[in-house]
Amino acid sequence: MSLVVINEIEKLRNVIKDYKKQGKSIALVPTMGCLHEGHKSLMIKAHSIADITVASVFVNPIQFCPGEDYDRYPRTLDSDKIVAESAGVDIIFAPSVNEMYPNLQKFSDLTMVAPPYELTDIMCGKSRVGHFDGVETVVTKLFNIVQPDYACFGMKDIQQLFLIKKMVKDLNFPIEIIPCPLVREESGLALSSRNKYLSEEQKKAALSLSKALFAIRDLSNAGIKETKKLFDTGLTNLDKNVELEYLEFVDFDTFKQVNEVSQKTICALAARVGNVRLIDNIVLEV
Repeated sequence: MSLVVINEIEKLRNVIKDYKKQGKSIALVPTMGCLHEGHKSLMIKAHSIADITVASVFVNPIQFCPGEDYDRYPRTLDSDKIVAESAGVDIIFAPSVNEMYPNLQKFSDLTMVAPPYELTDIMCGKSRVGHFDGVETVVTKLFNIVQPDYACFGMKDIQQLFLIKKMVKDLNFPIEIIPCPLVREESGLALSSRNKYLSEEQKKAALSLSKALFAIRDLSNAGIKETKKLFDTGLTNLDKNVELEYLEFVDFDTFKQVNEVSQKTICALAARVGNVRLIDNIVLEV
């Protein structure tokens, strides 16, 4: 089967309905396009676990906060099709904004899905107020449209992954969420669609994000478990041209902030290099 691009919700629903009648299982990979090897790894995983793989390519306006890069976010559908087809994707769902949000004048007119405040008033949610409402709303819409059996999400967006898993559990979606490992460049830099905004000089500075996380992991593995000391180690490894937004430690299972690595812990950070906001994380084992 060759790759098919579908733009209309009703057409995709009819195609999915036919596959379901044939007893085919469906895996979904939600993306905003500008696909890279990290996305491709999700699609390969989806292809390996289901009969039919659907990848959405949709730059979702309601998850961008005022002043963020919605208008300049890369739209690269032609090259995205090549990446998706090479990963075994059967269908790209690439709707317009009007198809997803008909006649939307302002976001306050839209029924939204909102995660618990205590889980969004930290990390990315603290500086990007309303971001995760937009994420969970569009993912809910995609789940309702595609009706997948599986959905693959990368661990680079670790807070997003946690919130999606909780939403699926809380709202009784009959979908298995498949977490997929974060993918890095050979240099250690976490793959991101926003990396292409970086100049060569900025990219060198951005490499210090993973350097800081690896230094924290090494210190934790050496027996230093107090997060204050780990935090200080991370800071000393950041390039002077990196503007740190947060560096936080949370429990892997509850996302509660911790003062000591006494259980499986996520160390996550966000920072700006120039005008580019980047995120990264690492899992600290006990």
